[in-house]
Order: sequence, then C-alpha cells, then structure tokens
Amino acid sequence: MNIAIVHDWLTVYGGAERVLENMLAVLPEAHLFSLIDFVPEDRRGFLGGRRATTSFIQRLPFARSKYRQYLPLLPLAIEQLDLSAYDIVISSSHAVAKGVITGPDQLHICMCYSPVRYAWDLQHQYLAETGLDRGLKGCLLGPLARAILHYIRMWDVRTADGVDSFIAISHYIARRIRKVYRREATVIYPPVAVDAFPLRTDKEKFYFTASRLVPYKKVDLIVEAFAAMPDKELVVIGDGPEFRKIKAKATSNVQLLGYQSSDVLRDHMQRARAFIFAAEEDFGIVTLEAQACGTPVIAYGKGGSTETVRHGETGLWFGEQSVASLCQAVETFASGVHQFTPETLRSHAQKFAPARFRKEFSAFVGKEWASFQEANSFGEKTCPAKISNL
Repeated sequence: MNIAIVHDWLTVYGGAERVLENMLAVLPEAHLFSLIDFVPEDRRGFLGGRRATTSFIQRLPFARSKYRQYLPLLPLAIEQLDLSAYDIVISSSHAVAKGVITGPDQLHICMCYSPVRYAWDLQHQYLAETGLDRGLKGCLLGPLARAILHYIRMWDVRTADGVDSFIAISHYIARRIRKVYRREATVIYPPVAVDAFPLRTDKEKFYFTASRLVPYKKVDLIVEAFAAMPDKELVVIGDGPEFRKIKAKATSNVQLLGYQSSDVLRDHMQRARAFIFAAEEDFGIVTLEAQACGTPVIAYGKGGSTETVRHGETGLWFGEQSVASLCQAVETFASGVHQFTPETLRSHAQKFAPARFRKEFSAFVGKEWASFQEANSFGEKTCPAKISNL
C-alpha cells in the first residue's frame, strides 16, 4: 500500500477528525499514522476500523491525558515515523504532522488547519493563559517556555520546505500559511455534516451558544454581554476549565447546562432564535451546523466566520471582541432590520456538505500526483492507489 495519512494525534472526534474521516473515505486503502491513538473503542467508527501506527509518545507516562506537555519531543517523534514505503504522504496538521520526513520520490501534501498557533501569533496569549508570563511560575518556567516556542517556530518553518503542496481549510488560514511559511495554499473547505442537523423553521426566544469552555472561545464574553441585556435569554452548552469562572458571571437570564449529548445540543440549536459565536476561529464548523438548522448566526467578524456567515444574509458580524460590540449586534438582530429565511440559511450550509469536500479533495490529490509524476519524469507510472470520488 503506498498512500499514508499522518494525523497529529487521535484522542477525540473533533473538527480535524471529521476532515480525516472524509479523507479516509476518499482514500480507503491509505495507511494511518499518528503521534498517539487513544480514541475509545466505542468512538472509533470514523476511522473505519483502522488503528494508527503511533510514535514513542504513545508509550510515555500519562501520554493519554498529558500528551501536550511533551511538546518539546513532538518534532522528534513525528520525524521517527518511517514513511519511506509510500508514494503519497498526506499530513493532516495543526501542530507537527507536516514535519514527517519524505524523500524526493514522494509527494507530500499537507492538509493544514493552521500553523502552530500557540507558537506564532498566539504565543503571548498562550503564556498569559498558562501563567508563564508573571509571578514565580513565570520567573522559573517562563524563559524555558519561550525558548521551546522559539525552537518550535524554527522547526515549523524548516519543515514547511518538505511539503510539496498545501491545502488550507479557509482563505483566512491560507493567509496565515503565506505569512508564516511564504507558501501559497489551495483552499478546500472542511466537510460539514449538514444532514445531521435538520431544518426547523419555528424558532423560540432564547439565544444559544455551544463550545468547549476554554479562553479563546470567548464564552465568558458572551455571558457578560447577556448579563448586560437582562431582557434576553441565553443558553450555554459546554464544559471545560473556564466553567466556574463563566458560571460566576452568569445572571438569571443565562442558563449554563454544562456538557450535554449531541441530541440535546442539536435540539437547542434547532430551536434557538440565533446562535452566538465570539471566537476568532480558523473555520468554524459549528456556525454552519447552526445555519443547517435554519438558525441565524451572530459571529465575530474575523477569521473563518467571515467565510461561513454571510453578513445580512445568514447572520450578522460584530466588529470587536467586546461586550459593547456584541450587545450592539444582538440589538440590531432583535430589531428585525434584517430578515433571515431558514431555508436560505440551510441552502448556504449545504454548500459545505461532505460530498463537496470529497470531490474537491479527490481531484486535488489526483492533479498533484499527475503533476508530480510529470515533473519527476516517472514515465508511465500510474497513481498507486484508488482515489474515489464519493
């Protein structure tokens, strides 16, 4: 078998894993590699029965939950994966997967979700959120953390030279790739499971947000904004390290439901008056899931949201990550100056369905392989494995 797909790490079924699932559907004979594979047995369906070939990180103490703390070792670990038997290597990367070593007779395509954000433009935010920029912890560990991130940046830029072609999940990420790696990227939007979020046209009065409760998601900002608008109801689904902090800011018009099943989340998304999204995301699949339900989105107008939400047509943007800016957007929405048709929202979301991703990804891999063969004078050699348009 001579196609390999290399994923950063396998622990949960998130946005990157949805993309991986569809890449595996297009390339059913591909072999899978990852730094670690700790996906529970009852959640492995998206891997189609595969088990990843893993790195030495898999065998280190506490790797199941503390793998991110092995950051200094991750570049070394990804370089130890032996991919010499493969003609095409596809890295599925938001951290280090693109750093796999390939030779001149191997085509390396990188599906890039983002350059390593906490090593680049989010370095200062990362240091602040981990307490490494202040106090005794900052004095003792801050310089070491900064040195490690400096090393990661140098390694990240160097390994970009080993990639033959980049795919970006949005034009926003394509700009980041150009800024960090000085490389151009082809944009192929991630697949959205539109069919799993049926249309509902009758809406209720409450506003809704769902997210893992971590700082960059800005759920605390959303809760503060609705605390300043006591006449409007907000429901929040999600759990994470920020839960207690956010709960302390919640007023009587704000319900924090914590972690809920996908059925409960979908039900709220279908019934909500609008979905609120305050993060600067690389793409933002959840905003399209809301639109598939016919629910308008009020989103921060930067990052991937500007490509998934059409201002004035499928939702509204707000210009700053501030309480005042979000409140103004909600009030504008509530005024009814913009009319949103549920069927129009769903039609927009359907443009991001999995079939579109599979078709574009399949065509891209086939085109790049043909160009690679021609450039390297491989003669009559054909594509080494079936690439299906599904």
